[in-house]
Amino acid sequence: MRALIGLDLGEKTIGVAVSDSLLSVATPMETVKRRKFTLDAARLGEIIAERRVAGVVLGLPLNMDGSEGPRCQSTRAFARNFERLHPDLPITFWDERLSTVAAERALLEADTTRKRRAEVIDHVAAGYILQGVLDRLRVLRS
Repeated sequence: MRALIGLDLGEKTIGVAVSDSLLSVATPMETVKRRKFTLDAARLGEIIAERRVAGVVLGLPLNMDGSEGPRCQSTRAFARNFERLHPDLPITFWDERLSTVAAERALLEADTTRKRRAEVIDHVAAGYILQGVLDRLRVLRS
């Protein structure tokens, strides 16, 4: 098996997490500062190649009632554009509601400073998104 990459898309940053090749553990990796799509996609492409990623999980920022708003449209547009660059790489979406809240809570419990939390929150949230998918895959395989 090959790894999956999880992305938490924000307006200013993209949180990145990658799974192990057994698809059991998600590891937060880095936060990419957003610039132009082509530059963002190039950095993500580097990570995908380095980590031999087989698929992409994009956090879908649904509203609390489950409906899709402008941020979901933006995420879906990113996926369409990214798919044009990587047509052989499957992309799926995962409900990311409360992933940032869970990441923030975990960082607070770990007594992380405010400055450090701001630096890592996005890729920790990406880790929560990707771990949700990995946990679901584990249930489906058993």
